[in-house]
Amino acid sequence: MASLPWNAVAGGVSLSVRLTPKGGRDAIDGIAVLADGSAVVKARVSAAPSEGEANAALIKLIAKSLRIPQRDVTLVSGDTARIKRLTVAGDSPTLMAALEKMTHSG
Repeated sequence: MASLPWNAVAGGVSLSVRLTPKGGRDAIDGIAVLADGSAVVKARVSAAPSEGEANAALIKLIAKSLRIPQRDVTLVSGDTARIKRLTVAGDSPTLMAALEKMTHSG
């Protein structure tokens, strides 16, 4: 099994996401393993990838899925790339359990 797409960091969790903009709906589609062996959460949003709309929709989707405020989700890298790195503020064990449930309930 590949490593998980998230890991505990100071003050929360770091999360790798592969975002599909204009995906028809806003949804988490589980976990994918990339060619380099790293794992990512597969996410799709209906927003277009222009003017940060897809990134904003991703932050909203992650926050809603984890039942946390949007202000606790921060885009760290990958602003214009498909693979994005997010930081989610909060209790690491609680967040990791929620991520596990979120990615395996689809």
